[in-house]
Amino acid sequence: MEGRNEVGKALGLLICGSLVYYHCAYRNSSILSLVSDVLIVLLCSLAILGLLFRQMNISVPVDPLEWQISQDAANNIVAWLANTVGAAESVLRVAATGHDKRLFFRVVICLYILSAVGRLVSGVTVAYAGLCLFCLYMLAENSQSIRTCVPQLQRQRNGTAVEEDNM
Repeated sequence: MEGRNEVGKALGLLICGSLVYYHCAYRNSSILSLVSDVLIVLLCSLAILGLLFRQMNISVPVDPLEWQISQDAANNIVAWLANTVGAAESVLRVAATGHDKRLFFRVVICLYILSAVGRLVSGVTVAYAGLCLFCLYMLAENSQSIRTCVPQLQRQRNGTAVEEDNM
């Protein structure tokens, strides 16, 4: 059951990513316009549902005005963001001061590769390709046929399959 859930997540992520890619790459729209479009559709849908419920005298099961994020969740999100930005800033500071030459060259090479890829293709295309690779990885990790073939391949690599055939 857990494998099906992961496959469903991967397919849902791939479908959403395809829609975002279409909106941003082919329609030449920004991610901000996509978020605005989605929020407008959600707002209009909720308004129409609210009017229909009121017209049919059905009570709304969940009041959207009561939705709030907890203080702990907000603190965790901000702490994660601060830690991520702090870690990146720390790595870039060490690389910029020149104390660690290997780190400096790794950062320069990574930034140069990102710059070259950014000149060749749009950022949306790179993000979509990464999303597709991630979804393929998730699908392959949870696939039954791959799960049954992996032990056979590992036995062949270790040489146990050859010994079994000789018996």
